[in-house]
Amino acid sequence: MSDLSPLSSLSTALAATVATAAPSLVSVHSHRSRATGFVWKPGLIITADEALADEGDIIIAFADGTTRAASIAGRDHTTDIALLRFDGTDVAPMPLMAEVPPLGALAVIAAADQGTPVAALAMVSKSAGPWRSLRGGDIAARIELDTRLRPSSEGGLVLDATGHAIGMAVRGPRRTLVIPTATIERVAGRLETHGRIARGYLGAGLQPVRLDDGLGAMVMSIDKSGPAAAAGLRQGDIITALNKEPFRGMRGLMRELGPYSVGAVVELAALRAGEPVQVALTIGERPA
Repeated sequence: MSDLSPLSSLSTALAATVATAAPSLVSVHSHRSRATGFVWKPGLIITADEALADEGDIIIAFADGTTRAASIAGRDHTTDIALLRFDGTDVAPMPLMAEVPPLGALAVIAAADQGTPVAALAMVSKSAGPWRSLRGGDIAARIELDTRLRPSSEGGLVLDATGHAIGMAVRGPRRTLVIPTATIERVAGRLETHGRIARGYLGAGLQPVRLDDGLGAMVMSIDKSGPAAAAGLRQGDIITALNKEPFRGMRGLMRELGPYSVGAVVELAALRAGEPVQVALTIGERPA
């Protein structure tokens, strides 16, 4: 009988997988928040935006017990990705692989708690195509894991059965989600270059209203220097359609205001004192 049972072999392989990722993991301490991050490029760390405090100093703790100060290079709340910058190029980045695991595949969450590496075993409970977050971010694949994520592990690496890093673990409503590599590379690349992700801006405060034949959005306020004012939209107007498509809610409208909407012209149908009007509005860039 072999000394190595299948279970023992699996255990050894899992331990080796975590050991490979551990040197790239850090704990991220910001105000009262504790999370995990991983070295993406020399001097740059990826972490979960939702787990990052809005203000205060940021300290990163490494597995060897050392700590360093970090600063925010950029953050995008719609995809839950934040990029931190720290002084040092001596920590090896963890290569990311653009792979989407199949349903039922095993995955390992490798994270850090006060600098000490921690791990959790999970199964891929959902593997589907692209989706859009509630905050309007485009995510390359819908990957869910069947395990609960401890708060300090948010922002940790998700490794597949071959040990490849395939994304970042974040806490979703009642489940653990994976922000896949393709999304991380796209968003972090723009954050590194520009410090932010451009978002579309109408320059109007809107309130959903119910009409006799559907939904509308009433203009409650106008930014006098914004796109809505330039297009001639007025306070009290009720938007009923965008590009000839009926208005179906604020979530659908927010989806039209993604990073690539800036500069696009949308045709708005509206009611003004009960009379139909047409407005051509050029989407601007949301102020920082």
